[in-house]
Amino acid sequence: MTWQDAKLEQNWTTDNGGFPLMDGEVRRYLRARPSGAQLRHAQRPFYCFLHFGMNTATGREWGCGRETAADFDLGEACPEQWVEAVKAAGAAGVILTCKHHDGFCLWDTAQTDFSVTHTAFGRDIAALTAQACQRAGLAFGVYLSPWDMHEPRYGTAAYNDFFCAQLTELLTGYGPVFEVWLDGAKGESAKEFSYDWDRYYRLVRRLQPQACMAVCGPDLRWVGNEAGKTRTSEFSVVPASLTRAEIVQALSQHAETEAGKMQTLVSGDEDLGSRQVLAQAEELRWYPAEVDVSIRPGWFYHPEEDGAVKSGARLWELYLQSVGRNCSLLLNVPPARDGRVAPADQAALAELGRRIRDMTACPLLESAPGRLTRGWLEYDFAPGQRARFCILEEDIAKSQRVEAFDLYWKLPGGELALAYAGTVIGARRIIPADGLEAAGAVLVIRQSRGRPWLKRVGFYG
Repeated sequence: MTWQDAKLEQNWTTDNGGFPLMDGEVRRYLRARPSGAQLRHAQRPFYCFLHFGMNTATGREWGCGRETAADFDLGEACPEQWVEAVKAAGAAGVILTCKHHDGFCLWDTAQTDFSVTHTAFGRDIAALTAQACQRAGLAFGVYLSPWDMHEPRYGTAAYNDFFCAQLTELLTGYGPVFEVWLDGAKGESAKEFSYDWDRYYRLVRRLQPQACMAVCGPDLRWVGNEAGKTRTSEFSVVPASLTRAEIVQALSQHAETEAGKMQTLVSGDEDLGSRQVLAQAEELRWYPAEVDVSIRPGWFYHPEEDGAVKSGARLWELYLQSVGRNCSLLLNVPPARDGRVAPADQAALAELGRRIRDMTACPLLESAPGRLTRGWLEYDFAPGQRARFCILEEDIAKSQRVEAFDLYWKLPGGELALAYAGTVIGARRIIPADGLEAAGAVLVIRQSRGRPWLKRVGFYG
């Protein structure tokens, strides 16, 4: 392809893809920007779930509501080993399932005796995990299921008091919390009950103002499935109506047997943030997507799934499809009955970590363009360089702006080869290059909401 064939002159400074570069509507889009907590969260785009608890002991995915503390018959839990395994994968934090739907609590709670401290194990697993994270330099987060099969007050106004008391314990006794994960799953036979979401949110904001609330929360949006699938254009600026927890609840699991369906489900709304969609919304919100997916078919450990652990190569694909497409990745790693992450899981995590480190180990060129003044950026590499990855990042403190871009490789003979035709960039876009020998690259921003603002353009061999 010649430079003329690439039509570089068709960019944000000229026709802008046929859309206004700046008008009153675009200014409205750009006013939707991340909070300080959301900005900090974007700097740790990959972290791990730890599903461990009563279901680990009973071999279930959901409880049955008839368990007793004595059913938690596990003799060991090794949070230090959990943290070591996920850190080797390149994860920046962990989220512990402090209470799943069965109502069993992994911390020393004063609200119920259905907790780990009333078992033979007797120790506060949340505290042990938080301490292990602190020593390893990882962030600590909590999962607290609003649906509770065990608590007699569930379905009454008193349950909201109970839940807030539990939430207060977790947010005041375990150090800084980077994320609070509020699940929308609820059994079809569960009592009709409205959670006091606004009260929960106010409590988190007051006790842990640096924490982001995910899924049934206003800070991080559920991507819409548990398969690791993302949209072609994953916008962070979306209609504010998507933050309503009731919408997420309706799309979440309603039976234990629906776990498989959630791994193939793709959200019915492929387009959540184009200009056409935003024009119909009265209020907009910065609400980036989080991808939750398990390393195993289930969310809790089951020995019969030891042969079905996702490989390091598959985890790497999920990383590129999530972190590499303007999402955060929450990878579930369920410890086994012996209280340790199983060997197969450990091996896959280590392979993922190696691939993440290798991606940027050999930088060919890195730049911080900032506020753009030209329609395209041109880069030259040292002779004989082979590009394997390109990483693009917008300065999301200025909102999400880029709507279409093209990346070309400059071939040794002087021609251009189209490497990637993309839409959004957002916090991060990772583009594999397959080791192509290139003399350089040309990045063309075809369409933008206002002047583009790029934080990082990096090429790696």
